[in-house]
Amino acid sequence: MPLRSRLADCGSWKALVAHRSAIEPLDLRSAFAAEPGRAARCTTIGAGWTLDWSKQLMQRGTMPLLLDLAREREVPERFAAMLSGARLNWTEERSVLHTALRAPPTAAIEVDGSNVVPAVHDTLGRMAHFSTALRNGAWLGSTGKRIRHVINIGIGGSDLGPAMAYQALQPWRTRELDCRFVSNVDGNDLSIAIEGLDPEQTLFIICSKTFTTQETMENAGSARAWLVSRLGEDAVGRHFVAVSTNEAKVRAFGIDPGHMFGFWDWVGGRYSMDSAIGLSTMVAVGPERFSELLAGFHAMDEHARTAPLGSNLPVLLGMIGVWNASVLGLPTLAVLPYEQLLARFPAYLQQLLMESNGKRVDDHGQPVSWQTCPVVFGEAGTNGQHAFYQMLHQGTTIVPIDFICFRTAAHPMGRHRLLLNANAIAQAQAFAFGRTAAEVRAEGTPEPLVAHRTFPGNRPSSFLWAEALTPATLGSLIALYEHATFVEGVVWGINSFDQWGVELGKSLAVDVIKGLSAPDAPSTHDSSTDALIRALHAKAT
Repeated sequence: MPLRSRLADCGSWKALVAHRSAIEPLDLRSAFAAEPGRAARCTTIGAGWTLDWSKQLMQRGTMPLLLDLAREREVPERFAAMLSGARLNWTEERSVLHTALRAPPTAAIEVDGSNVVPAVHDTLGRMAHFSTALRNGAWLGSTGKRIRHVINIGIGGSDLGPAMAYQALQPWRTRELDCRFVSNVDGNDLSIAIEGLDPEQTLFIICSKTFTTQETMENAGSARAWLVSRLGEDAVGRHFVAVSTNEAKVRAFGIDPGHMFGFWDWVGGRYSMDSAIGLSTMVAVGPERFSELLAGFHAMDEHARTAPLGSNLPVLLGMIGVWNASVLGLPTLAVLPYEQLLARFPAYLQQLLMESNGKRVDDHGQPVSWQTCPVVFGEAGTNGQHAFYQMLHQGTTIVPIDFICFRTAAHPMGRHRLLLNANAIAQAQAFAFGRTAAEVRAEGTPEPLVAHRTFPGNRPSSFLWAEALTPATLGSLIALYEHATFVEGVVWGINSFDQWGVELGKSLAVDVIKGLSAPDAPSTHDSSTDALIRALHAKAT
């Protein structure tokens, strides 16, 4: 259900573009000097998170114009439509209801006239029963030994979310179980994961909605062969479970359908970590903590649903993204969590943002004439400072930044948290205000070095912080970015919930596989592809 109008035809968009020209040059030093209360005006709180967006390249009148655009693009109405089960993923004729995965059991959310919430909570109950049995040793392997190692096999949304959450929630993980994650079809990934493991104490979770995903099923087949070669065919049923909807293929693999956990076509892969795809997360932290994670998701859902646009965190974060990418033309976004437990969060956001909004045509099938999704990258803590911050401070490309920070540490240790947070705050300050040539000279710097030690500043950033990283704040943080991504997609007029760009390379790979298997067979490939097939076929295994 595309919007009736295109972005370029909207009066509020034209006003925003005119505003951009009128406020040149944008200078954060001047903006803060002219408005002592800027930080207070540009700080917003919701669902356990505080957002300080005062260091964005905006004047006082910028955000009101952005919110006018959000209204004209019907952001509140589209969000309500999503929550009601409307088929917003219109290219695939699907509803978009990941918010139903964390709705309370008393909620009623209908798809095609049927309330989906009872099915969600039935699956959560089955997940909890299985996880508890695995955690307390009631679920035994085929030889009667307790399971000690769980390997999640999936790819994309079936891997990035669970792997990220496993690291983020380390303080709440059981010490009785070790979880590992396999995604890459490169055999090294699986080999490293199973190295040194006792198959009698190992369980695999195979995550594939269709049970046909090429990389996942290749890894699953090799894991099965490893287990069977040691324990026999009869052991498969006690050492494999499935997160899938394809009962026939699950059964053919040797998994009892009673050990299959399903989800629905209204759950996109990159929005699925709070569905049965999160089974490994629940196994690791337990049903109670998983419920806290879901509660955090839901808290941000409710904030996004009820907060006025001007104090709505997902709307503000999304409209900042529109301003930076589409108005200022800044093509990248650095996500910098000053929290080692969130080391995998930038990679998780790469899929969420770039697979959702990396589109070049709008809902009307017309090429867009504005920058859409930025290239997302990032690194945890002070590590990035010693890697790519040089480019962020003094490079020729201005890179907007999202800092993520917590006041307290999960593992308090000396002055570590104080130093970590001091670095985050200081970097945001340095990016915004830089250091002028006059200031450098005043420090006694020799003139030939002045230019080298001058920092231009005006590098925009947002600063997100919460009291502590907990299951609840992790859930609300993920939901914040989910909804901000949705806001951006609505404004740009693109479908954030399909991913046709993933398909072409996968389909071409089918023919390349045939070529690598029989390099002398007739080919319809281009000369470069044929040459690569001939060169690499001997090493293909």
